[in-house]
Parts: sequence; structure tokens; C-alpha cells
Amino acid sequence: MKRFWKDLTGHYRYAIYAAKSELKSEVADSYLNWIWWVLQPFCFMLIYAFIFGTVFNAREQYFALFIFIGITFWDFFSRSIKQSVKILRANKSIVTKVYLPKFVLLISRMLFNGYKMLFSFVVIVIMIIYFRVPFNPHIVYIIPIFAVEVALTFALMTFLMHYGVFIRDLENVTTIVLRMVFYLTGIFFNIEKRLPKQYVGALMKGNPMALIISSMRKCILYGQRPDFKWLFIWFVISIVIAAVGVRKIYKNENSYVKVI
Repeated sequence: MKRFWKDLTGHYRYAIYAAKSELKSEVADSYLNWIWWVLQPFCFMLIYAFIFGTVFNAREQYFALFIFIGITFWDFFSRSIKQSVKILRANKSIVTKVYLPKFVLLISRMLFNGYKMLFSFVVIVIMIIYFRVPFNPHIVYIIPIFAVEVALTFALMTFLMHYGVFIRDLENVTTIVLRMVFYLTGIFFNIEKRLPKQYVGALMKGNPMALIISSMRKCILYGQRPDFKWLFIWFVISIVIAAVGVRKIYKNENSYVKVI
């Protein structure tokens, strides 16, 4: 862990610089520029709200905002996970020429997706005002809940980055698994209301993203306390997985350069 903190404090500026550069290059040739970072999840929200609210007659208080919260926090997780699989190959020109702690690339990617998520969060605030969602003090719990999501995302990214170097098909497998998890996370429906009670507990405890997004909605929309017990359990699990993943990355750093 000492080496991890030393490398983190020594290279965090690179992670920030790389994230900013990627953000600028992504919108350099776009007419709408950064507006796409808000427009894309907003359009998906409208599509899901129409399909499940009108076609399937879903009933949920503040339904559009309910969906947008789910999409916002899911996109941060999903994009970071997908990008981690090929992140070393994508940065081949850097990792093969100079030494850089490989996990710094993961942090840079999370900063990139996190910055984009901030734009969506501004929309959430606007929608809260528009729908006149009552303000409640429990909204401050979104900070520790998001900390759990960050820890979980980083933990999974370390293993996917490692095995993505050696297994070419891992990207396709990851995409399929994420799609399955997406439908089991309750992005456009309330798990606790729609599923039989005997399945709700197992799904909420076994799928941390379902727990995280449900907790976010409870704090923001309904003024309820999240399940801190299971959030803490998943935070500890994520820290352990991340520690093992970082150790694995350090152990195989030389192998990465040879393979890519």
C-alpha cells in the first residue's frame, strides 16, 4: 500500500491532465460540444420514460427523474468498466516508452467519466426543482453512497485491465455481462416494488449497483435512509478487491509491455 500511495501522489497530476485532454479532444470536432454529455443521457431518459411509462404503464413517483438518476450513476460505472478492458492497448504509445503506474490510467478514466457525470447531475438538480421534489437532509448521503460506487468501479477495473491484456475476447464478454446486470439493476423500474419479496433481498445484496442506485433514489427522491450495513459491506469488499487487483498489476507490469 505504501507503493500505491507513493505512486498515486506522484502521478495524480498526470491523471488529471490526461482526463482534461481527453475531454477536450472528445468535443473538439462537435457542433454541440459538451452539450452532448447532457443530451445523450437525457434522450435515453425520455426514451425509457416513454416506453416504460406509456407503453408498459409503469407507475413511479417522479418517474422521469427516477430514470435519469439511474442512468446517470449507471453510465459512470458502465463506461469506466468497458474502457478499462482495453485501456493499456489504447495507451500503448505511453506505457511502452515511459514508466507509469498502470492504475493511474484507470484513475484518469474515472476522472474523465466523473467529470461528464457532473453535467448530468446539474440536470438532476434542475429536474428536482422542476418536479418540486421536497428537500430532505438525507440527500447528503449521496456522498458516501457514491464513494462506494467509486471503490467498486475501481476494484473491478483493476482486474479487467489486467486480464484484458491477455484475453482478447474479454471486451465482448464484459459487454454482455454489463447488459445483463443493467436489466437486473432496476434502471427503469423499482426493484423493491416490482419483484417478489423473496428475490428483492438477494438481488439488492448480491448486485451492488442495484443497491447503490436504489440508495441514491431513496436519498434524493423519498427522503429515506439507505441500507448502510450493506453499503459498508460492499465498500469493504471493494477495497479488498482493489488491493488485490493493484498488487496483481504491480506484479505483472513488465508482462503488459511485452504482450501489447
